[in-house]
Amino acid sequence: MRPTKRRGQNFLVDPNTVRRLVRLAAIGPDDVALEVGPGLGSLTLGLVAEAGAVAAVEVDPRLAAALPVTAAARLPAEVAGRLHVIEADGLRVGPADLPAAVAAPTVLAANLPYNIAVPLLLGLLERFPTVRRGLVMVQAEVADRLTAPPGGRIYGVPSVKLAWYAEARPAGGVPRPVFWPQPNVDSGLVAFSRRPTPPAEASLRAEVFAAVDAAFAQRRKTLRTALASWAGSAGRAERLARAAGVDPGARGETLDVEAFVRIARQARLDPA
Repeated sequence: MRPTKRRGQNFLVDPNTVRRLVRLAAIGPDDVALEVGPGLGSLTLGLVAEAGAVAAVEVDPRLAAALPVTAAARLPAEVAGRLHVIEADGLRVGPADLPAAVAAPTVLAANLPYNIAVPLLLGLLERFPTVRRGLVMVQAEVADRLTAPPGGRIYGVPSVKLAWYAEARPAGGVPRPVFWPQPNVDSGLVAFSRRPTPPAEASLRAEVFAAVDAAFAQRRKTLRTALASWAGSAGRAERLARAAGVDPGARGETLDVEAFVRIARQARLDPA
């Protein structure tokens, strides 16, 4: 087989890095690990050795077929039996796609395909609410953006949307030689823990994300201007921001996720 750029296939092949990732993910026997994009199975073998079960989602049928064979050849039968391979697209996979024998995943541990890492991560957190924590490997630049605090140059849409779901932090870099083939970009680790979302706020996600998209579509514009299309007018955008305790003259990159939640909540209370 040949790795394909279209699917972002740069496979982790270094055992020391695998051990490091499994340790950082704090995988234990009570965990059901969700892995998306297992590739050749290097990380998969490390996860299966520690977790109670592993649900490995692979879109490439060749790799999906080979993964159980790899596990059976390299692990004791009782350990290899913890692996459950699901041939599916990680951008669409949901709990209904997992075998009935697999309990709801509690932790996400994956070397995500770099070309779709952000929508993949956000979609998994949305569709698998039982995932309480995780460790993902992404392009270093993306890791920086996902974990950036408000106010910085790289703080943006991925930063805010991940913060809706979880508290995220950088967990270190990963050198290029541990992959085959070697990528032409640096890699970084992002660790996260799920934030409890009050039931009253859970239904606001679509409005919050729409406000975030509008605010960052024009980074140099104030909220009064940037949110005008979302709110219906610049006047209503200013009114909503003030009611939420947010300066309408501020820019989106200075707001944390809680500020966007307050603005979205006000939009419901103050229909256009």
